[in-house]
Amino acid sequence: MRKKKLGAAVVALAAAGTSLLATSSASGHGYTDQPLSRQKVCANGTVQNCGEIIWEPQSVEGPKGFPAAGPADGTICAGGLSRFAQLDDPRGGTGWPTTKLTGGQTYTFRWQFTARHATTDFKYYLTKQGWDPSKKLTRAALDPQPFLTVPFYNKQPPATLSHEGTIPTGRSGHHLVLAVWTIADTGNAFYSCSDVQF
Repeated sequence: MRKKKLGAAVVALAAAGTSLLATSSASGHGYTDQPLSRQKVCANGTVQNCGEIIWEPQSVEGPKGFPAAGPADGTICAGGLSRFAQLDDPRGGTGWPTTKLTGGQTYTFRWQFTARHATTDFKYYLTKQGWDPSKKLTRAALDPQPFLTVPFYNKQPPATLSHEGTIPTGRSGHHLVLAVWTIADTGNAFYSCSDVQF
């Protein structure tokens, strides 16, 4: 009888361990720090009153398939997660620090990863000229096609990944770059919004 109980306990522990391993192996996390993302400037203390994102800048994970699917309009920068809603707050259109960009320049985009994951691709979208930075981000505010797509063929990225792209022309003033890291073997993607100034 004692052997049966001990055997059952070992099986239960093994199942729990397998479950924990499965959970941790599926937790790919990351954010952009070039251009500086909203989650990065919250985590490094440049911007205050950011809520939980200061501890988890890498965790803005929502449904993939953007723009046809993914987070609802007005919740895109937070990946549709209410716990990170501060990232969707436009802060009057002037409360987020910006990275200077010039249309036509070649720019190096950079991601930082705290857990790596098999990747479909990275896509970058830019707000249209005339976008109102005092409003929450919607699909209608973005160019419908990404200005840069980097296929990744189900590989895992290194801890830091950089790639280059050409910044679109025809913009002036404050804009938003939306970076989307699409995970290959889950239903999710990671979202990262960066405020930029042309």
